[in-house]
Amino acid sequence: MFRSRALTGLLAGTLLTSLVACGGTGAASTASGGGDSKVVTVYSADGLADWYKTRFEAFTKQTGTKVQLVEAGSGEVVSRLQKEKSNPQADVVITLPPFIQKASADKLLQDYQVPGSDQVKGPKAADYVTVIDNYLSFIGNPSKGALPRTFDDLLDSRFKGKIQYSTPGQAGDGTAVLLLLQHLLGKQGALDYLKRLEANNVGPSASTGKLQPKVSKGEIYVANGDVQMNLTSIANDKSAFQVFFPATADGKRSTVALPYVMGLGAGAPNKDGGEKLMTYLLSPEAQQTVSGDAFGIPARSDVKPTDANFASVQKATTGVEIWQPDWNAVLASLDADVAAYNKAVQG
Repeated sequence: MFRSRALTGLLAGTLLTSLVACGGTGAASTASGGGDSKVVTVYSADGLADWYKTRFEAFTKQTGTKVQLVEAGSGEVVSRLQKEKSNPQADVVITLPPFIQKASADKLLQDYQVPGSDQVKGPKAADYVTVIDNYLSFIGNPSKGALPRTFDDLLDSRFKGKIQYSTPGQAGDGTAVLLLLQHLLGKQGALDYLKRLEANNVGPSASTGKLQPKVSKGEIYVANGDVQMNLTSIANDKSAFQVFFPATADGKRSTVALPYVMGLGAGAPNKDGGEKLMTYLLSPEAQQTVSGDAFGIPARSDVKPTDANFASVQKATTGVEIWQPDWNAVLASLDADVAAYNKAVQG
C-alpha cells in the first residue's frame, strides 16, 4: 500500500535520482539553501514515471523551468525530508497516505492552497492535496493455477513460499494490506490472519514495485500492488499477471483508496516554481491525461476521462467496495499497529 519505510525505525534506502525534461543539473539547490529558479525538485513515491515524463516536459515547455525528479518508496521520501530538514532540497513532495500526513505533522510541508483543490474529494489539508486517485490491489500469475478467490484461499498450502506482500510500515501498499484486513477482520483478527499467512509468505519486502517482475516470472504466484502501478506494468512491460481483489468469506470484495498526494516542501529552495508545478499538475489540462498516461484516476471530480485506460481501471474495480480511511486516525495508531504486526508475524 504505500511504497517504503517505517515510521518507526526507518530503513536506509538508496534513492534513484533521475532528471526529467531536457536534462538538468545534479542538484536543485546549493549547500546554503539557495535554489535555482529554473529547476524544481520533486521528491516522489515511485509509480508515476510515465505521467511525469509527459507532464514535466509540457511544464518545462510552458515555463522554461526544468524538473528534477527523485523517486523512492513512499516512506523513504519522508525520511529524506526529515534528514534534510536543516537544509531543505525538495520543492514538491508527492507520496501516499499516511506518509504525507506524517510529513505534515512533522512540519515538513508548508501551506499552499492549490487552485482547483475545491474539486478534490480525496485527502487534502492546508499543506497537501490529492493529485491522483488509486487503489490497493493484488496480482496473481494465472499460469500457476486459478487465482485465489478469497483471503482464506491465500492460506492454502499450494501457495507455500509463493506469496509475498510488501512490509507494513515500510511500504505504502504493504501498510494498506494491514489496514484493509483491520477494516474487514478487526485489529486482532488481522494479526491472527497474517500470522497464519506467514507459512506461505516469502518474507519482507520494502518495495511493492519489485514484486511485480517476480510474479510475472512465476518466482512467486501472488503479491500485493496497486491498480495504477499494476495496470501500467501489464500494458507497458507486458507483465504476465492479472489484477484481483480477494473476497471475505461472504463473497464481498473490498479495497483501500490509496491516492498520490502532493505538498509544497517546507523551506522549498524554489517555492515559486514548486507552486507553479503543483498548480499545473492539478489543472484540468494535466488531470485529463492521468489515466491515458498512467492508468490513474483524476483527483478532480470535474475531470471525466473517456480513454481506454480509464475504462480498464473502471472495469478492474467494478463490484469492489472502496474504503476511504481516516488517515489522521491511521497515523495516530500506526506505530502501535506496526509493532503489533511485527510481534505477531515474528512470534
